[in-house]
Amino acid sequence: MSRDSGALRNIVVIGASAGGIPAVKVAIKELKPEMDLAVIVVIHVSSKSNSQNIANTFQRNSALTAKVAEHGIPLKKGHLYVAPPEHQLMVKDDRLILTAGPHENKYRPSIDVLFRSAAVNYRNKAIGIILSGLFEDGTSGMYAIKRCGGICIVQDPKEAEYSDMPRSVLNRIDVDYTLRLQEIPSKIEELMNHPLPPELPVPREIRIEAELTERMMTDINEIKKIADPSDFTCPDCGGGLWAIKNDPVHRYRCHTGHVFTERKLHDLQNENIEESVWVSIRMLEEKENLILLMARRDHEDGRIERSSFHEDRLAGIRKHIDRLRSFLSILNEDLHKNPTSVDY
Repeated sequence: MSRDSGALRNIVVIGASAGGIPAVKVAIKELKPEMDLAVIVVIHVSSKSNSQNIANTFQRNSALTAKVAEHGIPLKKGHLYVAPPEHQLMVKDDRLILTAGPHENKYRPSIDVLFRSAAVNYRNKAIGIILSGLFEDGTSGMYAIKRCGGICIVQDPKEAEYSDMPRSVLNRIDVDYTLRLQEIPSKIEELMNHPLPPELPVPREIRIEAELTERMMTDINEIKKIADPSDFTCPDCGGGLWAIKNDPVHRYRCHTGHVFTERKLHDLQNENIEESVWVSIRMLEEKENLILLMARRDHEDGRIERSSFHEDRLAGIRKHIDRLRSFLSILNEDLHKNPTSVDY
C-alpha cells in the first residue's frame, strides 16, 4: 500500500482467544463511531462458531457498526469487522482480504496473519491489541506491528481471564501500553489526538512472509531469505519445516504454508506419538480377533493341531498388547507432565 492511499487515519486490530469475546466487548464499548478508524477482530474460536452471532454481540455493546468480514469490501470509518471461521483475514489498500490459506499454528483465522498484514500495509497507522487467550498466539504478529512503527497495546495479564497471550507479548516485546480493558477505548482516542508515530521501513522478512500468506503460494527462494532448513517435518502435510529467522516466538513454516510455533510443534509431536501407539494397539487387536476366528473354525473342523498353533500366537499377541498399553500409560504420564498453560 502506498503511504498516500490510505483513507483511514488508523486501523485497530484486536486478537483474542479463550475468554476473548467478553474481553473484546469491554475493549470496544466506548469507541466512538466518528473516530477515523476501523477495527478488525480475530478471535480463535471453533470452526463451527457463528461469526454473525459474535458480530451481533459486539453490536449490542458498541456504537460502531459491527459486521462479519467479507472479501474485497472497503474498510469504513466507525466499522468493526469480525473474522469468519475457516478463513485467513488480511488487510490491504483499505480493503479486507479473505483466503482459504493454510492454518497458522493450527488456526484459521490467525491473529498473527492479520497483525502481520496490518503491520506491512499500515505501518505507523496500525494499533495492535492483544487480549485474553492461551499460549503465545499473537506475539509474532504484535512483534511485526512494533517493528513496522505501529502501537502495541496489551491487556493487563492480572485482569485477563486467560493471561498466557498477554504475558507472552509482554515477555518478548517492548509494548507501548499495558492496560485494563476499560482503559483501552480512552487510550485509543488519546492516540488519535496525537501525531502518528514516526514511520519505519518494513523489514524484508516481515514483508516476504505477509506476501507469501496473501498469495497462498510458496516460493522456495523467498523462504530461503527468511528461514533456515530444520530437522523437523510438518505435522499437517509431512513437508520439511523451515525455522523463521529473527522471530521472538521461534516459528516454523513448511512449503505448503503451514506455520507452527515451537511450543505448538512440541505439543503436536506428543499427540502424534500417542496416536501412533494407539494405532499399533488397534492393529494388534484386529489381528487377535482374526486369529480367534481362525482358531474357532479350525477347532470346529477338527483341526486341533492348527487350533493349538493359533492359541500360541494369541498368547504372544496379547503380551504385545499389554506391553503397549503399559508403555502408553508411562508415555502419557511423561508427555503430559508439563501443564497446558504456562507463564511465557
